Amino acid sequence: MTHEPSNRREENALWSIFGYLVSGLLFWGGIGWAADHFFGTTYLVLIGLLVGMGGALYLVWLRFGRE
Repeated sequence: MTHEPSNRREENALWSIFGYLVSGLLFWGGIGWAADHFFGTTYLVLIGLLVGMGGALYLVWLRFGRE
């Protein structure tokens, strides 16, 4: 039973990382999609997705990579 807190902490970390990645893609991809509709372009959603993934990876690195 001594491994249970460690496993729980790792599971919580994995869910946090997953949440960062999904929310970054949805938020910035959504902004890119809205900007595409507003400006009549087709490439801003891709830029939004790339910014979202880059930002999410940076946040994961800040939170978990420097420990």
